[in-house]
Amino acid sequence: MAQNTSMEEFEALLNESLEMDTPEEGSVVKGKVIAIEAGQAIIDVGYKMEGRVELKEFANPGEAPEIAVGDEVEVYLRAAENARGEAVISREMARREEAWDRLEKAYADDARVEGAIFGRVKGGFTVDLGGAVAFLPGSQVDVRPVRDAGPLMGLKQPFQILKMDRRRGNIVVSRRAILEESRAEQRAEVIANLTEGQAVDGVVKNITEYGAFVDLGGVDGLLHVTDMAWRRVNHPNEILSIGETVKVQVIKINKETHRISLGMKQLQDDPWDTVVAKYPLDSVHTGRVTNITDYGAFVELEAGVEGLVHVSEMSWTKKNVHPGKIVSTSQEVEVMVLEIDEAKRRVSLGLKQTMRNPWEIFAETHPEGTQVEGEVKNITEFGLFVGLPGEIDGMVHLSDLTWEGRGEDVIGSYAKGDIVQAVVSEVDVEKERISLSIKAAQGDPFADAIGGVKRGSIITVAVTAIEDGGVEVEYEGMKSFIRRSDLSRDRAEQRPERFQVGDKIDVRVTNIDSKTRRLGLSIKAREIAEEKEAVEQYGSSDSGASLGDILGAALKTDD
Repeated sequence: MAQNTSMEEFEALLNESLEMDTPEEGSVVKGKVIAIEAGQAIIDVGYKMEGRVELKEFANPGEAPEIAVGDEVEVYLRAAENARGEAVISREMARREEAWDRLEKAYADDARVEGAIFGRVKGGFTVDLGGAVAFLPGSQVDVRPVRDAGPLMGLKQPFQILKMDRRRGNIVVSRRAILEESRAEQRAEVIANLTEGQAVDGVVKNITEYGAFVDLGGVDGLLHVTDMAWRRVNHPNEILSIGETVKVQVIKINKETHRISLGMKQLQDDPWDTVVAKYPLDSVHTGRVTNITDYGAFVELEAGVEGLVHVSEMSWTKKNVHPGKIVSTSQEVEVMVLEIDEAKRRVSLGLKQTMRNPWEIFAETHPEGTQVEGEVKNITEFGLFVGLPGEIDGMVHLSDLTWEGRGEDVIGSYAKGDIVQAVVSEVDVEKERISLSIKAAQGDPFADAIGGVKRGSIITVAVTAIEDGGVEVEYEGMKSFIRRSDLSRDRAEQRPERFQVGDKIDVRVTNIDSKTRRLGLSIKAREIAEEKEAVEQYGSSDSGASLGDILGAALKTDD
């Protein structure tokens, strides 16, 4: 009985001892390498348990395994016994557990971790962080896109953990964050040694449309295209190339953003210091067209000095034409200096001022009354535009188209391209206007008809029509009208019906209207004038002769 009791106690104690000393599956245990064979290390983890681990699990990426008999190592116990009675262990899983503990602490402390890039995956690379595998996105490899990551593979270097999830086994790291931090420290040190106005040497690292980035020894500065030269630079690659060493001046330093503005032209003499002396107003110079816009053309007088020829100052005659149809880029032209604004660094130039005003030339060579010939260029509702020498136009107003009828009625008989004869009636150089007359070139039939007729002249006309208000008459082909009240001095004789078509009548010219092209005629005025003349010649108020006696004497004299 006592013997049975002691056996039961011994068994209980033995079981208790085995439970206390035997490691729990899923934990990390220490073991000793007792042999290496067939690419495996045989490890004694105690408790009469041995297991096998592939040698590659003892190697870092890209390196040979470092393991020898007698080495003590930590392994992960996955199972106490397999079908062959061996412990199932893993060095890799042990390293992973160890690494995760270490990485979680580093992540919490925002500390850097060491690792090596060992593989490429979609969107980035894989990194070994001493047992744990992390993902390195392509955008986090460097501060600038990396085309060839070969030199970085297998190289131990620091990384920053951006995100980690132990349950899912995800770790995201960044190499760029380390470089930016280091770069920021370097930038701060370089910037601290720079001062505005200082001249330094730099290397062109990158060229864009708006400028170039220059490396000043760890920090980049922007050399804007407008600060490269005093002259116009269309693109930075006209004067710079990548890798070129250039001398620049520090224009401005932003201590907060660490941005540096650089200039090259500031180290050269400013051509504007002598502009006023070299280019006085109204002086003529030869320049080169550098740029053409809708509103004019820019002309370079010398490197760094550029002026604008406004479209209104380009041609005397081409008013609504794009500047590109008058000049072309790189063309050499003569220009006149019209205005200089030193404050705004602007020069206003004129192209047409170097040529004589064609209206002045026309006025000198074609005084008023000169007959010209030209082509009808345009027809408007108020007249014709006729091309004249000097690429200018003259206008024939409706009222100057014909002597007879209305201009509106005859303008339809003209067409573009017709060659017409006209007389210069007026030239206004200031307003750039030339008035022409087609009818004047044809002669004035009214003036020819009336000849030497003057106001007060007695002429003979022929009756062409009888109307209620008077009679229509004709003189040398020109029509006129005698009103009823002018048909006779005697009111009783002021009757149009007493005349017949074809009658010849002597009348007095009371008015000559060149505009309406009409003669003012009157029988009444003629009779009054004749009576007055007879009184003055044959009698007086004191003679006692009657009016009938006087008129009778006058009539006898006429006979």
